Amino acid sequence: MATILIVDDAKFMRTLVKDALVPRGHEVIGEAENGNQAVEMYRKLKPDLVTMDITMREKDGIQAAEEILTFDPSARIIMVTALGQENLLTRAIKIGVRDFVVKPFPPERLQKAADKALS
Repeated sequence: MATILIVDDAKFMRTLVKDALVPRGHEVIGEAENGNQAVEMYRKLKPDLVTMDITMREKDGIQAAEEILTFDPSARIIMVTALGQENLLTRAIKIGVRDFVVKPFPPERLQKAADKALS
């Protein structure tokens, strides 16, 4: 069982992520709606996995991922993003993000990405 921090500015999207991962035995230990909260909660909770939206107010997912990976280079982060953000995904992979899932996603795709990032 892994502990998970879900980061997305949309509550319904956080629920979709949770609904895909909790039945697999994972535990959601935190939810953040922007990058600032994500970094703060990561430092406090030290989850095994972070699912991170890219487009958010205050601090976007790329900036938050960069900050988390600077603080903890072994952090496992999966970007969950809308179509059309390929240039940002390239940057995310370069800084050390493990994988990305495009919204809307079938639950199996997110589960597979989580399994891969956690292995």
